[in-house]
Amino acid sequence: MARALRTLVVDDEQPVLDELVWLLGRDDRIGTIDTARSGTEALRRLDAGDIDLLFLDIAMPGLTGIDIARLLGRFKSPPQIIFVTAHDAHAVEAFDLNAVDYLLKPIREERLRESVRRAVADSDSAGTDSDDTIAVELAGVTRFVSRSKVTHAEAQGDYVRLHTLDGASHLIRTPLTSLAEDWADAGFLRIHRSIAVNRAHILEVRMSSGRASVVVPAAGGTTTELQVARRHTRALRELIGEHTP
Repeated sequence: MARALRTLVVDDEQPVLDELVWLLGRDDRIGTIDTARSGTEALRRLDAGDIDLLFLDIAMPGLTGIDIARLLGRFKSPPQIIFVTAHDAHAVEAFDLNAVDYLLKPIREERLRESVRRAVADSDSAGTDSDDTIAVELAGVTRFVSRSKVTHAEAQGDYVRLHTLDGASHLIRTPLTSLAEDWADAGFLRIHRSIAVNRAHILEVRMSSGRASVVVPAAGGTTTELQVARRHTRALRELIGEHTP
């Protein structure tokens, strides 16, 4: 990380504001910390244009956190957003607004540090290809998964199971056809009616008797082999520069 993140914490409840500032002050990845107790005050502070990270309460009088996040589109270099709320009802909206994370009150220091880690990782990758985040739920908790960490997506009825580099898998409600089309520009290639693979994570392409498979990484240094349907083999071979008769 080039420098510590300049941070703005916005919450209309002073005790929550004080706790967040105190916890963030214990993290050396965080630089200066400013505060605001309303959406209007927050926008005035953001107009200065020197905030890297915004901790944003959702339920506030007047301008809500969601309102503020939508207004950030007019900024040339908008800060990263971490929503802080007592409810999980706005998780999907948070995802649509490209939030780094979504924290539920009361805030646990360990969970807060994980949010800062994600913000630092995103900050360090600034200037590289954009990387969308996907909202997923596990045991009633919403998490955000970076698309670049997805090795492949597997259709399961009306759902898609996302497989990630750490070996985890997450179920999201979207058809694979729609996902493959939406993610094609990000390097995802349909190799089977039920599988789309992230080209960036293909370790090997294996050919045997005219049939193809691809190998992608899995947890603990292991790999997973994915079969390629015959109708998708030509596109795969063209991708890797092989002549297709």
